[in-house]
Amino acid sequence: MDQSTFLTYCMGKPGAEQSIRQEWQASQIKVGEVMFAMTHEVDGRPAISLKSSPEMAESLRGEYKSLVPCALLNKTHWNTLFLDGDIPDSQFYYLADASWQLAVAALPDALRQELNI
Repeated sequence: MDQSTFLTYCMGKPGAEQSIRQEWQASQIKVGEVMFAMTHEVDGRPAISLKSSPEMAESLRGEYKSLVPCALLNKTHWNTLFLDGDIPDSQFYYLADASWQLAVAALPDALRQELNI
């Protein structure tokens, strides 16, 4: 997996918009005003951060060495996944989908209807 491929996948999600967070040198991907993914570097390594349920976060952290709590966001819900690690590409897509669904669920009903999601 590389950041460009991952970013393209996320931007294909309904309602997805990209913004740059300069102080973190990160690309944030949001639906509405709710972030569901972020591409960035951690200690020179390409990484993405995704939101999940606390239970899933704990389970994944035990399964993959290259998945750690996100240093920039709420560590209970946000994981940083290193792109050069032991995580299969299919897992990146699955976790991006789950993160997008959590973001959509947090949107007001009116905005979901406006975005047709």
